Amino acid sequence: MVVAVVRRARRLHPLAFFALLSLSVVFAIASAAWPTHVPAAALVIPLLLGGLVLGFRQLVVFTLVTLMIASFVLVSRQAPVPMTGFLLVIGAIGWIVIAGAKVRNQLGVPGTRGESMLMELRDTLTAQGELPPLPSGWRAEVAIQSAGKSKFSGDFVVSTQRDDVLEVALVDVSGKGVDAGTRALLLSGAFGGLLGVVPVDDFLPAANRYLRRQDWEDDFATVVHVAVELTTGQFCVRTAGHPPAIQFDAWSGRWQTRDADGPLLGLMEAPEFAPNHGQLKPGDALFLYSDGMVETPRRDIGRGTDRLAGAAERLVAQGFRGGAAELVAAAGGPGDDSAIVIIHRLEHS
Repeated sequence: MVVAVVRRARRLHPLAFFALLSLSVVFAIASAAWPTHVPAAALVIPLLLGGLVLGFRQLVVFTLVTLMIASFVLVSRQAPVPMTGFLLVIGAIGWIVIAGAKVRNQLGVPGTRGESMLMELRDTLTAQGELPPLPSGWRAEVAIQSAGKSKFSGDFVVSTQRDDVLEVALVDVSGKGVDAGTRALLLSGAFGGLLGVVPVDDFLPAANRYLRRQDWEDDFATVVHVAVELTTGQFCVRTAGHPPAIQFDAWSGRWQTRDADGPLLGLMEAPEFAPNHGQLKPGDALFLYSDGMVETPRRDIGRGTDRLAGAAERLVAQGFRGGAAELVAAAGGPGDDSAIVIIHRLEHS
């Protein structure tokens, strides 16, 4: 309800200005008439509300008018009031509100619209990471944990299903947390558009060409891309500078690394990405993960992969249900973004 009112007020700036001005006048009259019940500090309330809904110029005018109204209230009182100190406090609050509005004005978004846009972009990134519903006999899960518990992450997932083929790409953008969030938002839209449109073999080359066009000097991305035929369980894994996928073989109980060497995206003009083919039999599972799951300053990727497989081994008895969230919480590094995707072919559909 409150969010809807704020959004409507942002669309009607003149109306919001006069409404807040009227509110300030009401507070001023009430404070002058009943000084013991309505303090003059109540004038701060419309000033703060103005910072949420008014444009920059309107806010400057409204702040000056509020200072004039506050002066009138203090002068009209019979009891002595520390006028200078109170006006300085009101002026300081107004300056803080105006400074914040000036930054938002440079972006061309008044009030809290900038924050709302970031929230919408975050929700878009989260929605794109949701896996499509799979047919009977298959289950897939994804979990992402950002460094520092931020809502933005340099790791993201895009996926699609077409012609009984499930395609999933787990991407790790250079940087972490909020620092990598803007690039992750840009690439998630681009890679999500490519996935399912270009042939499976062309996805990573097309993603590399897109990243090269961005002309990022020191930034890059790593990707692990898998295409699974849901009718037969046949799959193909390709990686671009990313840790390899690992497969759980339910028949032998062993874990197998699916190495598929490929260079980082964005560094070479025409790289080649070697495929690694395999099959998921009933009970088998395939794990895609970012380096935050297996690599730390004190542990290399090889040992981290063994540790991840050991943690996943404990989930076999529960059929890996809920395993993505558990593994991210248990094995994810606190100082880096962590993400994992589990694709499980059920034994009994």
